[in-house]
Amino acid sequence: MERCFIFAAGDFFGLRERPAPGDLVIAADAGYRLCRRLGIDPALVLGDFDSMPEPSGVPVQRVPVEKDDTDTMLAVKLGLERGCREFYLYGGTGGKRLDHTLANFQALLYLRRSGARGWLYGDDFCWTAVENETLTLRRQVDWGLVSVFPMAGEARGVDETGLQYPLENAVLRPEVAVGVSNHFAADEAAVTVRDGALLVGWELPREDA
Repeated sequence: MERCFIFAAGDFFGLRERPAPGDLVIAADAGYRLCRRLGIDPALVLGDFDSMPEPSGVPVQRVPVEKDDTDTMLAVKLGLERGCREFYLYGGTGGKRLDHTLANFQALLYLRRSGARGWLYGDDFCWTAVENETLTLRRQVDWGLVSVFPMAGEARGVDETGLQYPLENAVLRPEVAVGVSNHFAADEAAVTVRDGALLVGWELPREDA
């Protein structure tokens, strides 16, 4: 088992990658409603069920309301425990809870530091975290947006190639949003960070939910 799909209770903007047989599917609390809407049977519904009643007829893991991790983060940790190394997160952005969106950005870095990779899908955008490495991106939208933010203090030795505003050996600081709203200028772009961590987001083709 290499892939884990996590469905949370935030806004949903379309299924970019669909679970296949053998993938681990976890519904985080009210993310179960999204699974039902999509006709996907989760292996487990995990949560404190403060957003919906505990469902019946499916495997459930109830967790306390008062806890250190969000339901989505607990799902991430469970996927790691079961050996997954690719994570696809849906329903993890938008809604009224900006704090949960920010927590899910942090979960992307947690995954990267755990030797895994997470993809968080928002409104025609995909987000992931990189640390001391290079991420190569393929242009999917003409003049598509790319945004880059430091995640753990200063990020040093940052290169951005194939974009409208290139960078070479730059330092990105968390108090300055110099990496926001770049654009693809080639079919392939690359973001490199030699010392530090970055949150990278890029535009996807519009897709109906």
